[in-house]
Amino acid sequence: MSEQSASRPVILSCAQATGKLHLGNYLGAVKNWVNLIEDNECFFGIVDMHAITVPYVPAELRQNTLDCLRQYIACGLDPEKCHLFLQSHVIGHAELAWVLGCITPLGKLERMTQFKDKSRKQEEAGSGGFIGSGLLYYPVLMAADILLYNADRVPVGEDQKQHLELTRDIATKFNETYSETFKVPEVDIPKSGARIMSLQNPEAKMSKSDANQNGTLYITDDEKTIRKKIGSAVTDSGSEIRAGEDKPGITNLLNILSAASGKPVDTLEGEFAGKSYADFKAAVADAVVAMLAPIREKYEAIKDDKAYLQGVIKSGGDAAQKRAYKTLSKVMRKAGFVERPR
Repeated sequence: MSEQSASRPVILSCAQATGKLHLGNYLGAVKNWVNLIEDNECFFGIVDMHAITVPYVPAELRQNTLDCLRQYIACGLDPEKCHLFLQSHVIGHAELAWVLGCITPLGKLERMTQFKDKSRKQEEAGSGGFIGSGLLYYPVLMAADILLYNADRVPVGEDQKQHLELTRDIATKFNETYSETFKVPEVDIPKSGARIMSLQNPEAKMSKSDANQNGTLYITDDEKTIRKKIGSAVTDSGSEIRAGEDKPGITNLLNILSAASGKPVDTLEGEFAGKSYADFKAAVADAVVAMLAPIREKYEAIKDDKAYLQGVIKSGGDAAQKRAYKTLSKVMRKAGFVERPR
């Protein structure tokens, strides 16, 4: 990366290693990240340590982490222009989380909406009601992920708003307790980026955990699969192609077509006035296939190149570690720890 990168605004955003990325992940987040890399110094983390807060299979975590990296690169996150790193490879995330956790009220963690929701799901999943303390501590580790890099902007999804508010509270508390150390991050929820719903249940967000996988389009799906899923997408009563609360299925497809084609929804409504649902779905499928084709091609080209992927992980991790150490050394000194002899 250019030597000028140090003078550019710093952007940080992270996501869990969930394996395959779906259309909602791409249009709602990753596509926006790609638009940031030219004018900012960007750190994009795969937060694999968060993945172990619920029951998991170690071999699957390793595979999902690497697959997530491959897909990020395929989507346009060029390692020559941004830093892609694994959370577990950077010293500082867990250390900072411990320091921050010691000034975080227990009650605030117990009131986190996602903690309540995930705890309930764990019980419903028949895991014997086991809830590890890592699930409770998750927001503190997330705060450490953010504050460790003292970023100028931290784009997050709407579902992470409560966690970012806690991060702001923790940063303020640390600054007041010890001295000004952290930038207090603003809540930065990108206005652009479509909210993509399930093709089979347009009242719910598209999700990897959807019981009916025909409702979820993955960015690595082949053309035949994409056309089949869109062709079987749930529509609404009537034949009018327009957006509206009474037409969630068609609204979702219009949003997908708008995101894929770059045309506003109202323009598309005009173009498809009087046309059939079949014609409309075929156009949506054409646009999605065209949009995802270069991503799938890039993914296939790099997926088995272990040396390349290892190089990306190392270079991104080195850059992240360099920035993380600067923050961590300040925190440890201010918290009263004796500096390690060199």
